[in-house]
Amino acid sequence: MGVNMKNKHRMVLFSALLWGSGQFFIAKQRRKGRLFFLTQVLMVGIELLTGYWPNYFAGQIRNFSLRLHGGFFTRGLWGLITLGRVEGIKGDHSTILLINGIIALLGLAAFSALYVLNITDACKQGALLDCPDNRRIEKSNKLPGKKKIFPYLVLTPAAVIITLIVLMPIIFSVVIAFTNYDSNHLPPAHLVDWVGIENFMKLVSIPIWSKTFIKVLIWTVIWSAAATFSTYFMGLLQALMLNSRHVKHKSIFQSIYILPWAIPGMISLLVFKNLLNGQFGPVNQFLLDAKILSERIPFLTDPVTAKISILAVNLWLGFPAFMVMLLGVLSNQEESLYEAAKIDGAGKFQVFFRIKLPLLMYATAPLIIMNLANNFNNFGAIYFLTGGGPVNPDLQFAGDTDILISWIYKLTLDQRMFSMAAVMNILIFLFIAVISVWNFSRTNAFKEM
Repeated sequence: MGVNMKNKHRMVLFSALLWGSGQFFIAKQRRKGRLFFLTQVLMVGIELLTGYWPNYFAGQIRNFSLRLHGGFFTRGLWGLITLGRVEGIKGDHSTILLINGIIALLGLAAFSALYVLNITDACKQGALLDCPDNRRIEKSNKLPGKKKIFPYLVLTPAAVIITLIVLMPIIFSVVIAFTNYDSNHLPPAHLVDWVGIENFMKLVSIPIWSKTFIKVLIWTVIWSAAATFSTYFMGLLQALMLNSRHVKHKSIFQSIYILPWAIPGMISLLVFKNLLNGQFGPVNQFLLDAKILSERIPFLTDPVTAKISILAVNLWLGFPAFMVMLLGVLSNQEESLYEAAKIDGAGKFQVFFRIKLPLLMYATAPLIIMNLANNFNNFGAIYFLTGGGPVNPDLQFAGDTDILISWIYKLTLDQRMFSMAAVMNILIFLFIAVISVWNFSRTNAFKEM
């Protein structure tokens, strides 16, 4: 209980001022101390070499400002906070400042994590030095060997690339929702400003926005559920028929049924767009020539008919994927289970609905949830077939068949309402995340994984 903690306090103090110095001089861990010290040198070097700090300390700059003379980190944080001060072509570009600020913040977060690791390691190694059991100290000195460091050196470049390519755009799209970045505030002619939760309040306080959002959200939920389960059960039906012992030449039928999945979806959607054209489409022309119809059907221009057409086309494109997946599951099921049920007096419908279907749903539930999330953001099925139309004047820049993702596309590219599009992105992410986590947590197949 009376252990002297002198080494621990010295190591923490030394390493807090000069990274790795406690490990290097006191614990004699040369390699680890050099790594921490080089990390500090890298951070300070980036800031000094990318700015005018040496000139400022030499007295060569009188009116020093972070906007013009700061280094990468200080200038980045300044841009992230202010989003610029000077308008015009030769002024500040708010979005560039925002991107640089996010990168600088991520860099500082990484260096801060390493600094905390440096202090924590110094505290731990100092406590081991103060411990009378010297064998534990010798063992701890052997921990940072080449075999332990090498995996981190290999993974670091990949982690940096993933952060810049994946994490940084996500953060950028989130923070844009809290600005007024739109057609009236396009840099560099105009600066972008922080507006807080004003964009989120528009969905509640402005009727046209709230009405559009609710209607598009309802159709998005209906579309994603109908598109998922229609393709699933159509694929199940085809899989059951192909799995039947009475069907001959199964490989031929499988090859035919898988063709809609093999052809690129965009090409199929554009073909169906021409086939279902209300004025010149061959489907309408065939039905008129065959005297089945007396007038053309507005497949893509009537709100209700357009939604049914989208679901029908998606059914054609989507069922082969589930068919192939369910064929694989059916081929691995034990037939003895069904034979035992029949011996006990169960009928065909009882065997199917009480044994076979629950087992199939159990095995494929995670994939159903993934497909549900994918259809929630299935931009191509809507955009390439109807373009979100027909136009609805009662909605804010949205058509009757627009889902949230296609509405975001229109807000971004057509209307340049980037901040509102970012708000929708956040809401989509929250909705999908909550539903997916809730469903996965209740799925036994996921629990077993």
